Amino acid sequence: MFGSSPVTVVITSEDDTWDINTSCLGCGQFVDWDRMPDLEQQVDIPEDILSRSPKELKKLAREGYWAASRDLRAQVYHQLIQQVACRLVTPDAHVYRDVASRLFGKLSVSSHPLPEFLEGCSMPTYYLNLEGVTALKKILICIGNLFPDITYSPVLPSLVALLLHYSADEAQCFENISRLIASNASHASYIDQSFVAHQASCMTFGDLANKHCPAAHRLIASASENVFEVYSEWLSWLFHDLPFSYAIRVFDTFLLEGQKVLYRIGLALLKQYRLSGSPSELEGTDIKADLQAFVQNIAEHVTVDKLLEKAFGIRLFSRKEIWLLQMANRKALMERGITMVQSRQSFHLAVDMQSFSSSIVTPQEMRIVWSWIPERFSLFPPLLLFSNSEDGCSLQR
Repeated sequence: MFGSSPVTVVITSEDDTWDINTSCLGCGQFVDWDRMPDLEQQVDIPEDILSRSPKELKKLAREGYWAASRDLRAQVYHQLIQQVACRLVTPDAHVYRDVASRLFGKLSVSSHPLPEFLEGCSMPTYYLNLEGVTALKKILICIGNLFPDITYSPVLPSLVALLLHYSADEAQCFENISRLIASNASHASYIDQSFVAHQASCMTFGDLANKHCPAAHRLIASASENVFEVYSEWLSWLFHDLPFSYAIRVFDTFLLEGQKVLYRIGLALLKQYRLSGSPSELEGTDIKADLQAFVQNIAEHVTVDKLLEKAFGIRLFSRKEIWLLQMANRKALMERGITMVQSRQSFHLAVDMQSFSSSIVTPQEMRIVWSWIPERFSLFPPLLLFSNSEDGCSLQR
């Protein structure tokens, strides 16, 4: 049923098929405006708005300037993405029309499985109408056909859905998302496209949370069996759990500033979560589900403008430093032989808390201590090198 919150379709298996209706190709009317929370009003748009400097555009995006006009946001999105540096041979709108015609034929309805890289992923449709949902499915199927290197990308459906709200037609949306997929900008990427890349991003978020949100990080580490299990959902907070009016403002800044801005907003959500309740109130709760519920009801705690203000107030590493941290985490995963989707339990709980015993720390304290170790090192089980009780405490030895 359609409600005020994003409608979620859970993709359970590659064998599932969806009906594809090709009758709406090129219509561009993908949004159910009656369900949009606020009607956007037309404003006077300066003629030079799209030719302003990147620095000024960043400021306008952070302040929510695009939100005043659907037409302005649509124009800005298209121009910004067209300026993204990407691979020379990147599928465009003409390629989409050709491939869509070949895949779906001239019949009004046909059945096609979704790409394998979406298996098990969830997909918010926000305020897309039925034609928009059909367009979303078709675009994802064409992406799977034209980008065979994508093996895992849980955030991709959300980005396509957001773009569709501000696209003239399916082909334009496909061309723009293709440019983000094919971006080759230095020390930056827009969309993780493999399990290792996605896991490395989650590990990097954990490292940043440990450094920039120590109170919230300590709270999560003490209340959860596996802190990485909580942080593995950080992108879902932004592009699945956040209300549309918040998610689209995140998307505004994301197009201009890349993944670094996502880390900022994720950290700001963590900080706000820590302020929303006392540690005693969280005892015995499912911290992962509690965080998800908090993000879904974020409007009760902080406005979108205040959230972004907090996010950009965090003194974060440079884009290059974050990229190097991601590469280090990715290398550690590959050294463990992690190359494709598999159980997190096997490689993230390096310390078995069930059999853990110590005369110095409790299992809960050990979880906190272990969460302080950089993610790329905490992948590996600890090896005892020295013990006072066994080796003595003589300084001469």
